[in-house]
Amino acid sequence: MSVNAYVRAQKVAATPRSTEYRLMSEITGEMLAAHEAGLSGVKLAPALHRNRQVWSAFRNLCIDPANALPEELRAGIISLGLWVDRYTSLVITGRESVDQLIEVNRTVMSGLANENGTAAHEPA
Repeated sequence: MSVNAYVRAQKVAATPRSTEYRLMSEITGEMLAAHEAGLSGVKLAPALHRNRQVWSAFRNLCIDPANALPEELRAGIISLGLWVDRYTSLVITGRESVDQLIEVNRTVMSGLANENGTAAHEPA
């Protein structure tokens, strides 16, 4: 099977939740790898920026009244997204560790995996 055929098959089979899980896994893996490499503060910025972007996208999607998620879940995602934004600033300035951001992402990934009926996987 060629790579293009594999990519096409993956796009057809992918659900929004599995795509969100895969994205969160990649980003969490980036933050974890940077942290394990001894990076902190501003040196984590590339991984933190990507994490902040995805949480901003989640917030914006949940603000949309046409979003079909339950209102309580949407409010929780918006709240988490705002926390991620504020906490990321603390991590970049060296006042906090990236550990809590990694933990939040892992918790969300676990929820996404449980919704899919798949086993939760640790990021690479």
